[in-house]
Amino acid sequence: QVQLVQSGGGLVQAGDSLTLSCAVSGRTDDFGEMDWFRQAPTSGDGFIARLTWEEGNTFYADSVKTRFTVSRDIAKNTVFLQMNKLYPEDTDIYYCAVRRNDAFSYDYRGQGSQVTVSS
Repeated sequence: QVQLVQSGGGLVQAGDSLTLSCAVSGRTDDFGEMDWFRQAPTSGDGFIARLTWEEGNTFYADSVKTRFTVSRDIAKNTVFLQMNKLYPEDTDIYYCAVRRNDAFSYDYRGQGSQVTVSS
């Protein structure tokens, strides 16, 4: 059974950095991509970043591409979202979600991480 367990949210000040983690357990050989969203991952709303699972390519929303970075520890099956230069408007609940190959919707989702940025 696949599970995505998130960690790393919290309260920071504007300009600070924060790293979210998404630890994956279970079978991953049919994973297509992992996306990070703010709010619930539906209809592409709130898209932040994408990691293609096999190739390891990354893609970012324009609003974060100069500030956020997705990386992966393959040995630990954990994906990280490094968020730098945070603004109060980045405050939200952030989710990681996985879509398997050839799937139209997300098959698995983390429980969410609250990120609060104070001014």
